[in-house]
Amino acid sequence: MKKITIDINILLDFLNKRNKHKQAAQIIELCNANKIQGYLCAHEITTLAYFLMKNYNDSQKVKFVLNEFLDMFKLIPITETILRRSLNSEINDFEDAVIDVSSYENEIDYIISRNLDDFKKANVKSLSPTEFLSIFSNN
Repeated sequence: MKKITIDINILLDFLNKRNKHKQAAQIIELCNANKIQGYLCAHEITTLAYFLMKNYNDSQKVKFVLNEFLDMFKLIPITETILRRSLNSEINDFEDAVIDVSSYENEIDYIISRNLDDFKKANVKSLSPTEFLSIFSNN
């Protein structure tokens, strides 16, 4: 089974029905149906909570959404080792470096993101949702 780490921009596309939210929904549904194993970095949950509260201003709704994601995805814990390795990464954006290093440490196959330029120097191959769905449908 393919293992993917989902960048927060994909989750926000899905939740806010922005940009390519249909592709984001397809990927999330594949994870929910256990056709692929989806991972989120633990720090993405707190960031997601912040954006959800900012958008919805409804703590019950935010808790519901977070619980759904926690049920659907496996979490990658962020350790001191991952943070230190991320500081030394060739990826300039620290958050993206953390996603790459934690994905690499957990033997993830792909990082799914809309911001592929941010992951050019990543150890784990990054794909857009469209690219990933194309590869997945051809297997």
